[in-house]
Amino acid sequence: MSENMIELNHISKRFGNHPVLTDFSMTVGRGEIVGLLGPNGSGKTTSIRLVNGVMRADAGSITVAGYDPVHDGEAIRRLSGILTETAGFYLNMTGLENLRFFAELYGVTETQRPLALLEEFGLTDAKEKKVGTYSTGMKKRLGLAKALLHRPEILFLDEPTNGLDPEGIRMVIEYITRLNRRDGTTIVLCSHLLQQMEEVCHRYVFLQGGRVIEQGTHAELEARYIKEATLRVETRAGVAEHKLPGRQAVPAFLRELTQREEVFGATLVNQDLESLYFKIREVAGRE
Repeated sequence: MSENMIELNHISKRFGNHPVLTDFSMTVGRGEIVGLLGPNGSGKTTSIRLVNGVMRADAGSITVAGYDPVHDGEAIRRLSGILTETAGFYLNMTGLENLRFFAELYGVTETQRPLALLEEFGLTDAKEKKVGTYSTGMKKRLGLAKALLHRPEILFLDEPTNGLDPEGIRMVIEYITRLNRRDGTTIVLCSHLLQQMEEVCHRYVFLQGGRVIEQGTHAELEARYIKEATLRVETRAGVAEHKLPGRQAVPAFLRELTQREEVFGATLVNQDLESLYFKIREVAGRE
């Protein structure tokens, strides 16, 4: 993944007197799934709009697959799929009619593509129903199908699982993973649901106040911010937490413990993405 598909270099963007992005830099490698993490107003959605040429930066440079969004917005949109909170459907048309309309708009020549995607996302039974009657979760799944009509090389997903039930969430997460592994699709994912991001992302970019405050893989971030491991162990005596100098100390500790007690289960409790998220924001807040 040495080739970068997306590069933002020292980007600044203001709305009136309000700075939204300040000296913002990040890269996304070809075939990576990168998660953008941060509270509301941190600049996640704005950065996606800039990359797609919907907005223009006040300073800095952006390239997407070698294109400049300012001059080559149409070229970028042809190779990109986007799912936002508002997918822009025609509510008085059926799900199938919507997908066929957008397939024609995107120049999709595969006549069965809309039907295949409706089946992929469990919407075959609703294909002849007007989208205005769809639930929030159904519209979200239809939005993902719309974003994938033209088999994009890059996929931008802004809160793709909002409004979905657990079964729908699992379907979307598995599809994102499969799409990336099968086709090498580059994916930028924004979500507040950190457990889901942890399942699919290769790398994370943390935003706060329109700035990048940290980025890296889970292992890299863990090495920087988690100085000790907390292991929760269940034995006949009950559940207890043990502080260890790091993840690497866990196997030896468990080998020694199982010689003395019957161990029913053991879980690391401070190594997940949520723990890292709050630790990184805490450190950034002190600087």
